[in-house]
Amino acid sequence: MTERQAPWPEGEVLAGVVERVTFHNAESGFAVLRVKARGQRDLVTIVGHAATIAAGEWITATGVWVNDRTHGLQFQARFLKTSAPTTAEGIERYLASGMIRGIGPVYAKKLVQGFGEAVFDVIEGAPQRLREVGGIGAVRARRIVDAWAEQKLIREIMVFLHSHGVGTARAVRIFKTYGADAIQVMSENPYRLARDIRGIGFKTADAIAARLGIEKTAMIRVRAGIGYALSEAMDEGHCGLPVGDLLPLAERLLEVPEALVQTALDLERAEGSVVADRVGEVACVFLAGLWQAERGIAERLRAVAAGALPWPAIDAEKAIPWVERRIDMTLAESQRHAVRLAVASKLLVITGGPGVGKTTIMRAILAILAAKAVRILLAAPTGRAAKRLSEASGCEAKTIHRLLEVDPRTGGFRRGAEHPLVCDLLVIDEASMVDVPLMAALAKAIPAAAALLVVGDVDQLPSVGPGQVLADLIGSGAVPVVRLTEIFRQAAASRIITSAHRINRGEMPDLTRAPADRDFHFVEADDPETAVARIVDLVKTRIPRRFGLDAVRDIQVLCPMARGEVGARSLNIDLQAALNGEAAPKVERFGWTFAPGDKVMQIENDYDREVYNGDIGFITAIDTEEAEITVRFDGRDVTYGLGDLDALVPAYAATIHKAQGSEYPAVVIPVLAQHYPMLQRNLLYTGMTRGKRLVVLVGSRKAIAIAVRNVSGRRRWSKLREWLAGPGAPAAG
Repeated sequence: MTERQAPWPEGEVLAGVVERVTFHNAESGFAVLRVKARGQRDLVTIVGHAATIAAGEWITATGVWVNDRTHGLQFQARFLKTSAPTTAEGIERYLASGMIRGIGPVYAKKLVQGFGEAVFDVIEGAPQRLREVGGIGAVRARRIVDAWAEQKLIREIMVFLHSHGVGTARAVRIFKTYGADAIQVMSENPYRLARDIRGIGFKTADAIAARLGIEKTAMIRVRAGIGYALSEAMDEGHCGLPVGDLLPLAERLLEVPEALVQTALDLERAEGSVVADRVGEVACVFLAGLWQAERGIAERLRAVAAGALPWPAIDAEKAIPWVERRIDMTLAESQRHAVRLAVASKLLVITGGPGVGKTTIMRAILAILAAKAVRILLAAPTGRAAKRLSEASGCEAKTIHRLLEVDPRTGGFRRGAEHPLVCDLLVIDEASMVDVPLMAALAKAIPAAAALLVVGDVDQLPSVGPGQVLADLIGSGAVPVVRLTEIFRQAAASRIITSAHRINRGEMPDLTRAPADRDFHFVEADDPETAVARIVDLVKTRIPRRFGLDAVRDIQVLCPMARGEVGARSLNIDLQAALNGEAAPKVERFGWTFAPGDKVMQIENDYDREVYNGDIGFITAIDTEEAEITVRFDGRDVTYGLGDLDALVPAYAATIHKAQGSEYPAVVIPVLAQHYPMLQRNLLYTGMTRGKRLVVLVGSRKAIAIAVRNVSGRRRWSKLREWLAGPGAPAAG
């Protein structure tokens, strides 16, 4: 091994024999081992990752000692290298562990008795001799040889990955993804790792590529960098970028000349990885998948809109008085107009803010159509939004992922063009949250004969993911739209609702001191230190005492941004200490501390566990022996290995973006000058409308005024509006 490839970074090194595998997660590779280490009198506990591991193996681990509150001293290994055992005792223990299929304790003893320490040499070099051992026939011998070859290959792959600076946890993921091809894939194009493996981004792949000797100016790197630059833009909500923005962005990210970026871009276009198109008069470049997704949405929706209604004509003038009696409500004229359009439209968008009667309209529409035996499906982007939709409508509602029957193995959906949804009407609520990839999957699954009703508040923040589907549907002019603006009497009594609408109109909310029992308050705090102290006091003491709410379960702090002293990350630490600081046992992983009673948020879609980005749960148990955490999401217990906790973060505070589609009994929103980069009208409006019983703004009048005035936001580069509107729009079909 050359010096450049030396596998072990600085850190203490332990080596020894695995006496017992206390825990091993085959998927993540996370392992807890008891090891007889050189230089240690007693057995030591080593915690790390290994693709496979068995008692009797020799391991070399590099890492640090930590004093675990429950288990005492442990060695946390960043690198964990395994070797086949060399002593007769170690070999027998290894073979008896079940690691080699076809051998258990009985045959392990027979093999060691027959061949001694030369067992592995016999398996590899003279496998026919295995049949000298009583009970081993041709089939069992073949199994033993194949299993040994697989174990040897795993070791070779792990050594190769370690030698190029890949930590064992990531090495396990790489091996699980590529199997026997891992070395070939990494050697030929390490940038595939960023595309194929969760948790490995371009920067990690780039560091591995550098260790493999790939130059900064290598075309394979610059071409991968084009996708990286567009992925960075996607994280900002764009489906593509103007060429004039993309070239300098890629040049800056990759630190290579622009001419090289242009050459790489031409090659990527020729291969079809990216697509050149125009948005208006601006030349843009799109990731091919997103370009195709937007085009597919437009094609499908135009096909839906062009078809005949899936139910017989309804006389709205008779249906509306009937449904008013049925739901025991009198509809306003704006609501009647919406109902008339809905029962006569194949595709309709209903938009409006809080208190304008969207829920009442939906109840009326669903009651009329249900009476006509129309088959209806209801869906929303998040579990919380789906639950609220169920409660409001009295009908079952599902998350879009569950409706489309997500396939945990691929992350794709079982429902699609070949296996469409079974319905006459599909209703999508909280549509402002739906991004382009999810809408593309949904559009494929809508039967051409079905109608589609899209409901949402277009003045809220656009989706976290790329695109602005609801805004583009409305802005295209190609879809009938009902825009509700009238605030009804009961809603008008709420200062939350009236304040939110004032903000949405560009007017300052009333920040004067309100009576204690009102639902909207402003607490002044001009500097971060004061704001943090007041937020903690509000959440821990003042709000629970005055409103009878639970500090952890009922109150949510929503921040304009994650960073800064009054950002979600920092406030989580302060609130966790104040509200659950004494809880035990504690585990520390990925920069966070977790303990029973903690409120946590899932930050990525996990199709196996059926937990999705933005879902909030509560830690009910931590089993340090099994190295597992149990989290309860909406009454359902979900188990995580300690190695999987990069998918969870504390959720005492969250960003407003993460709270889209959710409602909380009480919301506390810091708004200070330090949030300046994110102070926008739709952000503050979205945060305000998350609170059901109480909203408290904490900060400065000046910062609130900045947010109210700032309507600019960032333009999202997307072509869906043009695809829908034409000319040049795709033909329906």
